[in-house]
Amino acid sequence: QILDEQDFKEEDFGLFQLAGQRCLDEGHIDQLLEIIQSEKNKVIIKNMGWNLIGPVVRCLLWNDKEDDKRKYYFQMLDLLVKLCNPKELLLGLLELIEEPSGKQISQIILLLLQPLQTVIQKLHNNKAYSVGLALSTLWSQLSVLPVPYSKEQIQTDDYGLCQCCKALIEFTKPFVEEVMDDKEHSLENEKLKDELLKFCFKSLKCPLLTAQFLEQSEEAGNDPLRYFASEIIGFLSAIGHPFPKVIFNHGRKKRTWDYLEFEEEEDKQLADSMASLGYLVFVQGISIDQLPMVLSPSYLLQFNMGHIEVFLQRTEESVFSKGLDLLENGLLRIEDNSLLHQYLEIKSFLTVPQGLVKIMTLCPIETLRKKSLAMLQLYINKLDSQGKYTLFRCLLNTSNHSGVEAFIIQNIKNQIDISLKTGLWTELGKIENNFLKPLHTGLNMSKAHYEAEIKNSQENSQEVQNSKDLCSVTVGGEEIPNMPPEMQLKVLHSALFTFDLIESVLARVEELIEMKTKSTSEENMG
Repeated sequence: QILDEQDFKEEDFGLFQLAGQRCLDEGHIDQLLEIIQSEKNKVIIKNMGWNLIGPVVRCLLWNDKEDDKRKYYFQMLDLLVKLCNPKELLLGLLELIEEPSGKQISQIILLLLQPLQTVIQKLHNNKAYSVGLALSTLWSQLSVLPVPYSKEQIQTDDYGLCQCCKALIEFTKPFVEEVMDDKEHSLENEKLKDELLKFCFKSLKCPLLTAQFLEQSEEAGNDPLRYFASEIIGFLSAIGHPFPKVIFNHGRKKRTWDYLEFEEEEDKQLADSMASLGYLVFVQGISIDQLPMVLSPSYLLQFNMGHIEVFLQRTEESVFSKGLDLLENGLLRIEDNSLLHQYLEIKSFLTVPQGLVKIMTLCPIETLRKKSLAMLQLYINKLDSQGKYTLFRCLLNTSNHSGVEAFIIQNIKNQIDISLKTGLWTELGKIENNFLKPLHTGLNMSKAHYEAEIKNSQENSQEVQNSKDLCSVTVGGEEIPNMPPEMQLKVLHSALFTFDLIESVLARVEELIEMKTKSTSEENMG
């Protein structure tokens, strides 16, 4: 019977679903397929057919994959997607996606992504809202799934998260391409762009914030989570928000987004997403070639410090370990003693080392405690002298831990030791040539001169006395008595004794130099 849409009553929908369910339960699949395909049932299927989606999907999930009936179920699902009202069908599909839990989440998502994409493409009006609703529902379900950490977990993918991430990229690509192809920048297209942008940042937070990646080697190409991260970053650029622009504008006072709703969301939710993006770019090296090469290492460290702070505030091992990696990546670019103390006026430059102290003292995992200690020492090494002592004072006042205080005190001792080194041995060659050798020559000449004077004084004491009588010294109007020959001889002997003393010290210095030079040459030969 051919009826108009308004002729159907509410109970008709229930009867239709019950009849369809009964056909499926009793195995009358061929008859049900004929009913759906029949032209005379076109209006009924268009308005009521979406009620059959649930029973058909459940049959696909429950039946064995080798069951011959599965091809008929898929054929039925394709027909319903093609013939039913897309608006009702969209809501029905999203309800089905929201229902399951555990391992069934990935099964139903993988089953319904393609039909869902087809249905949304048929919705020409308010498509942005439909895409946003679908992506939000999918993300909410995926965020429940546990994120695999190890290589074995990624390969086995028990909960299907990796498969879902890959399928979700394929689901999203047509909508990204639609945004790229629109040259008129229509209002609907801008709304679609914003929905995609929200999805990208949600994905950066979950699952990518806690995701662990395979080593950057040959296996990296087979890493589904790395592929997902790379595609998400690519989507950002494709929809007009290249990640260099996004990450360098984050946190500034000026508005980053055109949509007020998203601006408010940024303030509350995006800190984790931006930190995740920074880690993916700087540590994992995803799309890092898009960054300007002129950025200084200190600027990049300053930029990432806020993200490192976000990581270290989290309690999950998989998250704050990324903060340690990102900090190491930034510090290794900087030369020792070159990080200016003025950077410590930025809040994150003090909160990050305090976060390292918390990990050092509270984290139950030894490897992370050791790495945190190593990062704190590396951070100290990069600061200039004033920066080091500013940080020392801060940590001594805030740590309240004897081990940390001992670590800081040892660093202070090391700095004092470094500061007090004279550089004597490194400048030894210059000292010998410019000071010790001239001093040796001068001593020999002076001794020879004074010895000659003593000899002359002893032989010609009378002549010396007569010559001295010709000379008088007056101080303050009073004449000083002349020095008798005996006293003059005594002064000459005293001077000669002083020269002998200087010569003995010089001999000892030369002896020490010879010992040091000999030991150094033996070490080099050994």
